[in-house]
Amino acid sequence: MAFEKLSNSIRELNENIQTLSKSNAEYFKLKFFKQGIKGAIGLVNALLLFFFGVFALLFISFAAAVAISAALDSPSAGYWIVAGFYVLILILILLFRKKLGKLILTKASEAFFN
Repeated sequence: MAFEKLSNSIRELNENIQTLSKSNAEYFKLKFFKQGIKGAIGLVNALLLFFFGVFALLFISFAAAVAISAALDSPSAGYWIVAGFYVLILILILLFRKKLGKLILTKASEAFFN
């Protein structure tokens, strides 16, 4: 009798462990799926924002260059000034890229781990 009870308990324990492992596997599949979809949606949103942001910046830059050229009565002066502005921004990014990288890493870590 005691041996049968022990045998049944071991069998139930084995079944419960198998059920638990299947449940855990399903849970992690759903969790990874959810995180993957959230990542894909974030990537698509970032690409769309980048694409339309670049076009907006292009047209704004072109309009600014035309306006500056018209104000200075020089057909190319506005384009040189706008190009110089972008070169200045590029130089600043190159000078501060390590600090910028640390800032991005800190912010991304906070967002990811919270």
